[in-house]
Amino acid sequence: MKLARMPDGRPEIFFTLQGEGRNIGRPSIFIRSSLCNLHCHWCDTDYTWNWEGTNFMHEKDADPSYQKYRREDQIIDCSAGEIVTAVSTYPCRHFVFTGGEPLIQEKGWTTLMSALKEADAASTFEVETNGTLFPGPEFLDTIDQINVSPKLANSMVPEEMRTRPEVLRQLAETGKADFKFVVSSRDELGEILELLKAVSLPPDRVFLMPKANSVTELEANQTETAALAQSHGFRYSDRLHLRLFGAKRGV
Repeated sequence: MKLARMPDGRPEIFFTLQGEGRNIGRPSIFIRSSLCNLHCHWCDTDYTWNWEGTNFMHEKDADPSYQKYRREDQIIDCSAGEIVTAVSTYPCRHFVFTGGEPLIQEKGWTTLMSALKEADAASTFEVETNGTLFPGPEFLDTIDQINVSPKLANSMVPEEMRTRPEVLRQLAETGKADFKFVVSSRDELGEILELLKAVSLPPDRVFLMPKANSVTELEANQTETAALAQSHGFRYSDRLHLRLFGAKRGV
């Protein structure tokens, strides 16, 4: 599997607390894949896709010190066995597959889940996905929780790339999916409601989360986002990891 590489050369596998969504605060082992099929303007893991030679734009472009990443420096290949060994010392068996876009490597995750279950039958799994790819039955049979984050216009990704109504409908129908929307303004509520018309999903499975790459930005957006969630029966999601650890890798 192609995983994100930490600056010290290790794969980005770490024991922390889930910072978002239904399982916020739950001790979890995160495994971050590289590669993504989208290029969100505000993405906080741009080192998984913003390669040298591409024409993708990012909000950090305004910083003269910001540079696109050399692809070879940001990816490390790991087998399922190597990942099982890497996580064996952590006092936890709940795993979060994140990215990038994990479902690009669906086959690898399916193999990994089988290996992790073989090592410990109590292992549980959740995946974080942008909602443009629908996994096959073997993956769906094993995954416990699907955190779908459909991208809005604020991502600056063309709609035809970021929105797949049929895929969103299928994900909702699995009964395992929550939908989480990154909100930068109350003006985006109409876009969210329109997108939700394509799916059958109870409000309890819809989360609104403030757009934020810093605690300052989080606190500036949290009150309005929480009010929007409350007024429509949705859930509010904080970004706990940002509050606890700041915007950095491996936390």
